[in-house]
Amino acid sequence: MIGEIAALSTACCWAVAARLFRQLGASFSPLALNFWKGLVAILILLPLTLAMPMQVELSQTDIMWLLISGVIGIGLGDTCFFQSLNKIGDSQSLLIAETLAPIFTALLAMAWIAEWLNWQQWLGIALVILSVDMVIKLNRRDTQQVFELTGYVYAALAALCQAVGAVISRDILTSTGVDAANASQIRLLGGMAIIIVLMLGMRQRWLPKTDNARRTWLVFAAATLIGTFAALYLQMVAFTYTKAAVVQTLFATSVILSLGIAWVLRERIHRQALLWSLLALIGVAILVGAESF
Repeated sequence: MIGEIAALSTACCWAVAARLFRQLGASFSPLALNFWKGLVAILILLPLTLAMPMQVELSQTDIMWLLISGVIGIGLGDTCFFQSLNKIGDSQSLLIAETLAPIFTALLAMAWIAEWLNWQQWLGIALVILSVDMVIKLNRRDTQQVFELTGYVYAALAALCQAVGAVISRDILTSTGVDAANASQIRLLGGMAIIIVLMLGMRQRWLPKTDNARRTWLVFAAATLIGTFAALYLQMVAFTYTKAAVVQTLFATSVILSLGIAWVLRERIHRQALLWSLLALIGVAILVGAESF
């Protein structure tokens, strides 16, 4: 139950942060935004990890795998997703990534760490994926279908990177007993390393272009605190206690939770989206209760 609650809390953090990060898109390049949010998250985690040193001793191999998890899941995964956004838009990118990530994760978890799902969990995953896909389709900003093959390839690669990062994290967390804070810090360092390499190689602008620097950095600070620091810590807690495929599926409910935020802000919500959200909640209930079946 702890893992499922942490996964849903992560999805909630992402739903809130997505709105804040969206405001920053006009000021930061995708890689620069990824760099700064990673750097701030590392600085926030630093006093926590110093105050709570690791209770277990990680081998160099364990540290290497956590770094690789960050490189793939945080660095390359986010970069591929940003490329997909630029080519086919947010609707189609989310549709591909949120559909494939839980499936890739389930298959990799079975192959890598022999983590099998029961039929109730597969049913819950299917209901959540179907509901998320339908909500994304109903809330598309326009009706024009954008098709560019490379965009779909990038979205699929983003899903694969998420899955690989998730399974590696789950493996190290369960086999070593390392705490979520220190595991998050190591993963962030791996992600930051590849982001810096990409920024230098692509000669990206490091600072934002903005007419109101104070407001931009305040929004950035709030988005990073919620969407990177809190979400990444909760993500590691979720992988510690719950199967990787279940966690990855619950992450996808951020699309559903964003509807709740829209309702609070009195934005118009499609009626059918509410019905599909209800079905997603049924899927979540099945996933949460499946361990006791």
